[in-house]
Amino acid sequence: MAREVVWSDDALEDLESLAAYIARDSETYAAAFVREIRAASRSLSEFAERGQIVPEFNDSRIRELLVRPYRLVYQVRDTSVLILAIIHGARRFRRF
Repeated sequence: MAREVVWSDDALEDLESLAAYIARDSETYAAAFVREIRAASRSLSEFAERGQIVPEFNDSRIRELLVRPYRLVYQVRDTSVLILAIIHGARRFRRF
């Protein structure tokens, strides 16, 4: 079942901040990173359960995909997938 992929404001801010940070060294790498994150998020429309459960939550609805050293954290809903955050893989995730 295809789900709509929706980005939270926080996740969009994360993406913009990371792109700006990467662009300080290379606009090309920043653009590639954004494309890669966007592609990973689009894939969740059909395969929402493919990511691993976020250990900090231990909730089967809160999952993550690893994209380079970053964690794309999302919530699986009945008809949608909500992108919650993008954080560095070395960081622990804060609870909502």
